[in-house]
Amino acid sequence: MGKVVYAPGIQYVKGSLARPKKIDGHNHGDYLIGTHREAESTNPDCTRLYIRKADAYNRSTPVGENEAAARTKFAAIARAVAERAQDLSKKAADIAAFKAQKDEPGGKKTMKSYLWSLEAATYDQTNP
Repeated sequence: MGKVVYAPGIQYVKGSLARPKKIDGHNHGDYLIGTHREAESTNPDCTRLYIRKADAYNRSTPVGENEAAARTKFAAIARAVAERAQDLSKKAADIAAFKAQKDEPGGKKTMKSYLWSLEAATYDQTNP
């Protein structure tokens, strides 16, 4: 993997470095995006640069039935997780249940992944 070394005085680069032109509400052109990981990490190289070519996402096939179902499932679970995270009537119980399972084998390590697993199981039960 390549490594980026910045000039003295520049700690990191984050965000869009080169944006494409917007034509009719759509982006046309190449992206250059810099990311910087701010969370604690064992990796000392926390900055990455990504280039997205303009034609990288031109789809050549229509969306299939399985893909449409997966998109619907993902959207429904994501919406349910966001709602549950804001629901004050469930928040205390969810936090307690999360802390109880966190250090168990196979336990979810983040609150979001824990809520995601709960809502995914609920979705699978209600949508066979």
